Amino acid sequence: MEYRKLGRSGLKVSEVALGGWVTYGHSVHEQQTVRDIVHRAYDSGVNFFDQADVYAKGKSEEMMGAVLGELPRHTLVLSSKVYWPMSDDVNDQGLSRKHVLESVDKSLQRLGTDYLDIYFAHRYDPSVPMEEIVMAFDQVIRDGKALYWGTSMWPAARIAQAVEFARAHGLHAPVVEQPEYSMIARERVESEILPYTEDAGVGLVVWSPLAMGLLTGKYDDGVPEGARLGENENWAKKFLTESNVQRVRDLKPVADDLGLTRAQLALAWILRQKGVSSVITGATRVSQIEDTVKAGGVRLSDDVIAHIEDILSGER
Repeated sequence: MEYRKLGRSGLKVSEVALGGWVTYGHSVHEQQTVRDIVHRAYDSGVNFFDQADVYAKGKSEEMMGAVLGELPRHTLVLSSKVYWPMSDDVNDQGLSRKHVLESVDKSLQRLGTDYLDIYFAHRYDPSVPMEEIVMAFDQVIRDGKALYWGTSMWPAARIAQAVEFARAHGLHAPVVEQPEYSMIARERVESEILPYTEDAGVGLVVWSPLAMGLLTGKYDDGVPEGARLGENENWAKKFLTESNVQRVRDLKPVADDLGLTRAQLALAWILRQKGVSSVITGATRVSQIEDTVKAGGVRLSDDVIAHIEDILSGER
């Protein structure tokens, strides 16, 4: 495993991270399975573990937190997020100062830790003034409940607004953005996000780098029973097209020639971007994390990247 700085901050995160989205408390309910996966990730060099309060309505934080508590806290980079509704209460959602400051305490309790390394604004909230958002996250840091804060799925212009307001007023600015990014979903990051974040010193830790498993090749011959893409109509429409499946099939010889799985190739392709600090992967089985962690340290040659671009553009 290799490690990268989170933007211009001094924090270093593993190139491959483990997240809890749509897994723990959702498709995985056995605590021992979570324990086995987390320990295998940690033993393989993963130090970055990503969560959110909304994942399985807090259950994911609880399940992962119970295992992370068995590991030395100073060796871990833990993150969680706030924004989505956690109840029907009118104030139990969004990025108001009230919701941010109350939610961080709840996440800390569920994770069983005294502080987060990173606290993310899970989406941009247009109903709250930017100064209130920035000052709320600055307060979280000043209270010692998080060391850094970041954004997730924010437009580049809003990230810039937050950074500029914070720096102008001596407040803690966001140091990281968490966007969706993969071989299949790349336009927004490459055309909008990276051109700003690289120059501003904001790191990227990306989610769904395997496009809900499509890029592993598991859908080459159709949708397996119980597959996540098959259960989610919106995601299936977005990713599961014949042209995308054929692109993934065409990537197999490239991966084979390099001695990689297609999952490892897809992650290494993302990590070619110097502005990316880490790729956040999910795992419901130990074998999955054993596969993906091997993408850490893999470097693709210019010729290989060019070949991949031809395949992704349909010019194979």
